Amino acid sequence: MLSQGGMAYKVTETIIANKVRAIKRNPLEALDYLPEAALHIRDFHRSKIEDGRKVWEIFGEEANYYKQQREAVVKKPRFYYYDKKGETAETIGDVARIYLNEKDLEKMELQGDVNVSYQGYALKSDEAIYLPAKDQIVLPTRTVLTSDGIELEGSSMEVDLQDKKVRLVRNVKTQIEPEK
Repeated sequence: MLSQGGMAYKVTETIIANKVRAIKRNPLEALDYLPEAALHIRDFHRSKIEDGRKVWEIFGEEANYYKQQREAVVKKPRFYYYDKKGETAETIGDVARIYLNEKDLEKMELQGDVNVSYQGYALKSDEAIYLPAKDQIVLPTRTVLTSDGIELEGSSMEVDLQDKKVRLVRNVKTQIEPEK
């Protein structure tokens, strides 16, 4: 019995050592051994760089990554989108849900007191959805756009980041102050 116990100990030790070596070679493999909230990250930061140019980046106080859903939930997110001219759109909110496909961002949903600022314009809404494939931000709830001397409000809004076009949908209200 002692020899069988010693053999079982040695086999277990070898298996664990092999798994540790595999995880050291590929740290993402550790996610396979973690429970539902697979990864908890403080001071979260992720970005996408394409052809030497930063396309977007997101910061957050903390994040939880759920492997099976391929989703990260970020608290107090700050999302920056960089256009090809180097101009920056900043978006903040209370919570962001980031949906990932194999290697890239599929979609991001921001919720709770969402503010977008870009070139002197400010958008306010309760929810915003960033769709990288379309290079578009969709604000599906009541949205207010303000700038010097103008305020626009609509039931929902779409922002085309490539063409820099804004489309207000339903119940559109406009207030203009000519002196500004």
